[in-house]
Amino acid sequence: MRISTKGRYGLRALIDIAVNSETEPVSISSIGERQSVSTSYLEQLISKMKKAGFLDSVRGVNGGYMLARAPEEISIGDVLRTLEDGLTPANCLGDECGSADFCVEKVVWERINESVNAAVDSLWLQDLIQAQKEFQNEVERENCTL
Repeated sequence: MRISTKGRYGLRALIDIAVNSETEPVSISSIGERQSVSTSYLEQLISKMKKAGFLDSVRGVNGGYMLARAPEEISIGDVLRTLEDGLTPANCLGDECGSADFCVEKVVWERINESVNAAVDSLWLQDLIQAQKEFQNEVERENCTL
C-alpha cells in the first residue's frame, strides 16, 4: 500500500500549521513556500481537513488556518483516512469483489489492513509536532557549529 501525495502533502501541511500557528493563523501561501507544494493543491487538501474538523480558518488580511482541536486529540490514522479516502490495501476488503466470501487472499489483506490501521492510529499529531521541533533544534545546533 502506498500513501499518495494527498496523504503525504496533507500531513506535512497539517504539521506545518500546528508548528507555525501557535501565535497567529498560517496562510496557505506560507505553507506552500515552506513545503514546496502548490497553493492550489494545498487548498484542496486543507478543505478536506477543515471539513473533517481538524482545522479552523480565520478570514481577513492576517487570516489563515489553525488547528481546530488539540494536537494530542488528532490521530494520524484519522487524518490519512480523510485525505486518502480510506487506507484499505486491496479492493477485496470492500464490496467490490464478488469472490471475497471464499478467497483465501482476503486473510492477507485483512491482516495488512489491521496492522496499518493499528500503526497510524497509535500516532498522534502531537507526536509528529514534537519530532519536528526536535529535528529543527538539531539542524539549528548543527548550523551553529559550522
